[in-house]
Amino acid sequence: MPHATRRAALRATLRDRELDALLVTNLLNIRYLTGFTGSNAALLVSAESDAASVFCTDGRYLTQAERQVPDLERVIDRPCDLALAQRAHKDGNRRAGFESNHVTVEGLDALADAAEDVELVRAPGLVEQLRLVKDDAEVEALRMACAAADRALASLIEHGGLRAGRTEREIARELENRMLDHGAAGPSFESIVATGANSAVPHHRPTDAVVHAGDFVKLDFGALVDGYHSDMTRTLVVGQAADWQRELYELVAASQAAGRHALAAGAAVSDVDRAAREVIEQAGYGEQFLHGLGHGVGLQIHEAPALSKVGDGTLLPGMTVTVEPGVYLAGKGGVRIEDTLVVRQGAPELLTLTTKELVVV
Repeated sequence: MPHATRRAALRATLRDRELDALLVTNLLNIRYLTGFTGSNAALLVSAESDAASVFCTDGRYLTQAERQVPDLERVIDRPCDLALAQRAHKDGNRRAGFESNHVTVEGLDALADAAEDVELVRAPGLVEQLRLVKDDAEVEALRMACAAADRALASLIEHGGLRAGRTEREIARELENRMLDHGAAGPSFESIVATGANSAVPHHRPTDAVVHAGDFVKLDFGALVDGYHSDMTRTLVVGQAADWQRELYELVAASQAAGRHALAAGAAVSDVDRAAREVIEQAGYGEQFLHGLGHGVGLQIHEAPALSKVGDGTLLPGMTVTVEPGVYLAGKGGVRIEDTLVVRQGAPELLTLTTKELVVV
C-alpha cells in the first residue's frame, strides 16, 4: 500500500519546516495518507516516524479503522481533532502544524486549549502539495474511472440512449446508471447533458428539455472509482450535422489537440492554456471561450493545478489534468471536448479513450 510512502514524504516536509508533527483534519487528506474512508477522523503525523504517529476516529468506525489503518496506532475518541491535539502535548511536541485552510476560528481556539503549551503553526496545503503528483496506485484508479466512463458512453450510444425525443434528464440518469454497471461507485459529479441551445451553457444542469434532430448534445460526466474522479466531455449531433456544426466542432477539436500537445513536464500551465486558446482566438471566437483550459483531477473533481491564463506554476510528471476547450454560441449551441491525461516526460498519457471524431447518432 502506498500510504506509508506518502506519510514518509510528508515527514520530510515537516522536518524541513521544523515541525514536530502535523495535525491532519481534512478527510480527503486523511484518506490519501491512510486509506480511511469514514466520515469522522483526524491524524497526527509525527516528523519522527510512523511509530510516533496516531490515527483517531470514533466508535462507529472501530472495525473499519482496524481494516483500513492497520499500520498506525489507533485511538477511539471524539472530537478527534481535540483528542490528537492533547496527544501532541502528551507526546512532548513543541511545534505542531495544523491545516489552517480547513480549521475555523472557533476550531483553532479549541485546538489551542487542547494542545496547551504546544505551539500551533499554520501549515496550509502541505498534503495537497503532495497530492499534486499522482503515484502509480492513484493513476491506476484514475484509469479505471476513465474506463468506466468510456464504456458507459459507448453502451449508451450502442443501445440507442441518445436519440431525438428523449429529455436531458433521461439521458443523464441512464448515463450515470451505465457507469455503475461498468464498475463505478457513482458519478464524479452531477452529469451535464445539454441539448440544442443549452449546449452553449458551459455548466448547464439537465432539464426536461427534449432532444431534437439536428441538435448538438453536450455530455460532461465522469465516474468515481476508489475515491478517484474521471472527467470527460464529448459533444455529439443527433440526426444530421449542419455545416456550421462541423466547422465549430473542428475548431474546438484543433484547439484541444493543441492543448494536449503542449501538455508536457516543465511547461508553464499558462502556456498550455495559451496554446489551445490561440487557436480559437485566431478563428475569431476568443470571447466565446469562457473558462480556463483545464484543472487537476484526483480525490477531488477539481484540484490543482489550474490550466488557465492566470494559472501559476509548471507541470510535473505524474500530474493528472483535464484539457477542455470550448466555444459557446449563445442561443445557438456550443462544443466542448475534454480528456483526462497524465503528464509524462514525453507525450502525455491519455486516460479517456472515447473517439474525438464528431459522432452523429
